[in-house]
Amino acid sequence: MKIGLFGIGLETYWPQFDGLLSRLKGYQQQIKTRIEEMGVTVIDAGMVDNPDKARLAADYLREEKVDIAFLYISTYALSSTVLPIAQQIKVPVIVLNVQPVAAIDYDKLNSMGDRGDMTGEWLAHCQACSVPEVACIFNRSGIQYDIVSGHLHDQETWNEIKEWVDAAYVLYALNHSR
Repeated sequence: MKIGLFGIGLETYWPQFDGLLSRLKGYQQQIKTRIEEMGVTVIDAGMVDNPDKARLAADYLREEKVDIAFLYISTYALSSTVLPIAQQIKVPVIVLNVQPVAAIDYDKLNSMGDRGDMTGEWLAHCQACSVPEVACIFNRSGIQYDIVSGHLHDQETWNEIKEWVDAAYVLYALNHSR
């Protein structure tokens, strides 16, 4: 069984906020590793941060014949980076609204002094920002999805992700049995 994974972000942010992209990719790598530990193959289409990368990611995930896809919302992103993928891969999409920690450290944030640094820190915790936009575009397009909310260190979050992996495996087994 193959699990698709792709992150979404906004390429405009990367040159503006030093280290943001590598930080978000690190979170996505943590997600990939944890899902792989569930005994499945993860096909990671990387960070999708513009419409061109969306088309490439859709082609890749479709060619790899993933059985389910996890969409990691790494920070604010546009629906135009998500819709082409979900439309083309034609498998259930599980939206991961998964923050790096349970709550942003506002004392640290407010003491940073530089508004650019503050914005970059906030964007690293902005997973929920795009959930309404993604849900709306999926609803309007008739795309099957569900949402998992939590944080990277929350066992309940990982239990819910594991339930989706297990459900996809059952469907995979049924589709590949005699």
